[in-house]
Amino acid sequence: NHIRASAKLVAFNTEQAGKTAVTLMSFLFPMRFSSSLSDLVTDMDFSPFDECLLATCSGDETVKLWRLCDPELQQPSAPELTLRPGQGRLELVLFHPTSSGLLAVGNTKSPLIWDTSRQDTPLAVLEQHGDQLQSMCWKQDGSLLASSCKVMTTLSHCLTDTATRGVAMVPKVALDVMSCEVMRVLQLTDSCIVPISYQVPRKEFHEDLYPDTVGTTPAMSAEEWWKGGNKQVEKVSLHPDKQPKQKAPPAKQMPAKKELASGGSKEVEMLYTPSSSSAVPSRSPSSTSGLSSGFLPSPSQSAKAIQSMMGPTSKFRHIQGAVMHRDTHITNLRGLNLTTPGECDGFCVNRQRVAVPLAISGGQIGIFERSQPGRLPETALSTIQNSVNVVDLSWDPFDTHRLAVAGDDAKIRVWQVPEGGLKETLTEPEVILQAAVTPSSTLWPADSCPDGKLLATVCKDGKVRIYDPRKSTAPVQEGPGPEGQRGARAVWVCEGKYLLVSGFDSRSERVLYLYSADSLSSGAIASTSIDISPSTLIPFYDPDTSVVILTAKGDTRVHIYEMFPQDPYFIECSSFNSPEPHKGLAFLPKTECNVRDVEIAVGLLLTKTTIEPVAFRVPRVKKEFFQDDVYTDTAVCWEPALTASAWLSGSNGQHKKISLKPKDMTPVSEAPKEAPVRKYLPSSVYLEEKTDEQKKEELLSAMVAKLGNMDDPLPQESFEGVDEDEWVSE
Repeated sequence: NHIRASAKLVAFNTEQAGKTAVTLMSFLFPMRFSSSLSDLVTDMDFSPFDECLLATCSGDETVKLWRLCDPELQQPSAPELTLRPGQGRLELVLFHPTSSGLLAVGNTKSPLIWDTSRQDTPLAVLEQHGDQLQSMCWKQDGSLLASSCKVMTTLSHCLTDTATRGVAMVPKVALDVMSCEVMRVLQLTDSCIVPISYQVPRKEFHEDLYPDTVGTTPAMSAEEWWKGGNKQVEKVSLHPDKQPKQKAPPAKQMPAKKELASGGSKEVEMLYTPSSSSAVPSRSPSSTSGLSSGFLPSPSQSAKAIQSMMGPTSKFRHIQGAVMHRDTHITNLRGLNLTTPGECDGFCVNRQRVAVPLAISGGQIGIFERSQPGRLPETALSTIQNSVNVVDLSWDPFDTHRLAVAGDDAKIRVWQVPEGGLKETLTEPEVILQAAVTPSSTLWPADSCPDGKLLATVCKDGKVRIYDPRKSTAPVQEGPGPEGQRGARAVWVCEGKYLLVSGFDSRSERVLYLYSADSLSSGAIASTSIDISPSTLIPFYDPDTSVVILTAKGDTRVHIYEMFPQDPYFIECSSFNSPEPHKGLAFLPKTECNVRDVEIAVGLLLTKTTIEPVAFRVPRVKKEFFQDDVYTDTAVCWEPALTASAWLSGSNGQHKKISLKPKDMTPVSEAPKEAPVRKYLPSSVYLEEKTDEQKKEELLSAMVAKLGNMDDPLPQESFEGVDEDEWVSE
């Protein structure tokens, strides 16, 4: 099984950079333990009497026992004990239900009983099955062991939404009894762990749903069981009021590691430290029964901090890509060359102009001025006639008029574009460079490190190499590259200390690999899968923000990641989607970004008929301030740091840096702090609230004021009447 759970931990195996690793998660804490193993982990199991003791077996014919510790402490990088049965490939491992330190291990066809205190040989090797051993199960009292092997049966299946790699049941003592949860299983899929909870619709705890279950104290030792003893594990109640409440002892540091077995291992550093703590009562009884090997049930755990389950985040996670106004577009492009190699950029840009290969005989290249956007004329345009098909092209970073073009004849032609753009077709290059070499394998585009000392290449032979061109023609470092044969790109990241390679794996899935520049031979230290697509992802790395932007020819999505020199290495940010498939994306210097709109990158998107500027912005509220946490001093990469002759003689130079802050903007770090706005009215308002009698009097007064003075004479009193004698009687 590829997933197991104890009362507080979940263990499952994953693939990290082509290696198999056991990864831990906590129900309350994000764990950091991840240990590499030399072969595929075939099974694992937690001790029923020790929540932190994990046993794993693998295809290298070993059983390893790992002693885990508190999440805030450093996890072990090597197993505490390694058993080598020598009975072939191991498929199953299972702790005894009543005895501590006793294991059942299954190889290809037979089960083995192993006492961890006797590391040399197993207690017993049971009779072999006729076919492959598939499962083992102890009887609850530990007296019998049942096993099953592969047999021919009628095919039956159950369809689920995702492929299931394993299912683990959470122990009873970890259930949420106040929610009437009677069972919980964890489904391991290719991309996530799905908890499945079974609950009885009740409003509170019901004892009839929770009979006493087995506790976490072993009933006997392995030696007692081997001598014929059969004892039952003491049962415990799941009633919340009957749980043992013990004072947690102070946390202990990890003891010295025991070098009992050789093997590759990897430590992953912890990202966060606890900010608060709370006592967590342990469910484990205090009495224990130990072994001479030292595998004693761990005491109740120390108080642990309730950490955030969100994990690390990026301040660029909400980055937004937006196509600029149509007035800045170059439209009515015709005859684009769509057959350039998939690992090349496809076109190139600088601050003044754009170079685009055209599907015209002679390897012609169109040059378009950025200062002249709009619709291109229907008539023929002046071009550069390269005379051979274009393989790749690039502008000189220090001269916006010089263009280098690589052709399929193994020659590099350097062209000089006149001021103001092409007025006529160019047919004669300024320089032609040619190297007399016989390549043994296809070399994909290379990248030089930020200081210009080293050159990194990734090749079709599956190797990543680093060269020091001034010292030797042989690589100074070499390591395994992407497994796929479709293409790859390499770029230096994190101040030139790491190398990011975008390529494919054996399943044709696009993957990002991160290598340490100091140890290429060790392989990638981290990797992340993107998606499945035939085109090679072209990376653009911004050293100021450590953000890498990737896209490929024919894609509609632009992927964005923030890079870190430590775990988790990759944090995915919001992606940008174009309305139609694009042919390439090239970026301009950092000075082209509008800092008032918090733009961290500006690129040109090449489609079938247009060239569209795209800005990548970080959403901020106070845009009137300069976001100095986003904009660090940027390198002046458009000015040379030293001459070519000085570099060849061994000199090294660094680009000077400038600030992007406009003179009329204040850094956001120096912005005046606003006074907090009251969410509720002050208490004085409520204390001065009028009584019902006061409200009644005010209402009556208002009504009287509206009706007027009641003592005024009535209107009819002002009428003139007649005397009595004027009345006539009939």
